[in-house]
Amino acid sequence: MSNGPTAIVTGAAKGIGHAITEQLVAEGYHVVAVDIDHAAGHELTSGFGKDKITYIAVDIRQEEAVRDLFEQVTELRGEVDALVNNAGIIRDKPIWKMPLEDFQAVLDVNLQGTWLMCREAAIRMRQRKAGAIVNISSRAWLGNPGQSNYAASKAGVVALTRVLALELGPSNVRVNAVAPGLIDTPLTQSLDPEVLQRLIAAQPTRTMGQPVDVAHTVAFLLSDKARFITGQTIYVDGGKSIGAGL
Repeated sequence: MSNGPTAIVTGAAKGIGHAITEQLVAEGYHVVAVDIDHAAGHELTSGFGKDKITYIAVDIRQEEAVRDLFEQVTELRGEVDALVNNAGIIRDKPIWKMPLEDFQAVLDVNLQGTWLMCREAAIRMRQRKAGAIVNISSRAWLGNPGQSNYAASKAGVVALTRVLALELGPSNVRVNAVAPGLIDTPLTQSLDPEVLQRLIAAQPTRTMGQPVDVAHTVAFLLSDKARFITGQTIYVDGGKSIGAGL
């Protein structure tokens, strides 16, 4: 098993999470890949090798499961140097059609799960006086029709990031967020082609981003090159967050 720093990445098996995992492995991290998709998780491990990736299936909504995860990683690796909270779900509907269960499900994974992961990381990183956390938010936190649940959860992630940067800054722990926009993933490719083309046309760049664009930003924020950056939300969205192209 590699002797490099250890990073935990949630939602690691597909899309943006897979790209983040691949980038961190390339930069010398041993990645603890957390995902509830067992097949994709085991495929991820076989693709990179167990010396570079440890796959652990965890439901990040569950307090005890998250606590057990960090205890297991501590036993295996000794320390957690970095945490990337990427796991998330969507349940899109206009609010007048959205059942409470869809609102709660999205908040449970996207916000509560991220909070639970951050809490366990904070306990350990604060004691060590070292570490970095990157939370994956979304440009949608600025507002997106049909996503009152998702936007609210991602706005919560931005607020959580800012609070933790203040709380953990004195302990030399940095906490930042990355807010992707329209990224070329299986989810976007599953959209109706006409809908997807309208979304692309609304981009200032008239293009979609790639998962690696997010991965590069995450890797930078975890690195010593970003040692004086904390509490920030970095948009990787082709300029959509500035309102151009609407």
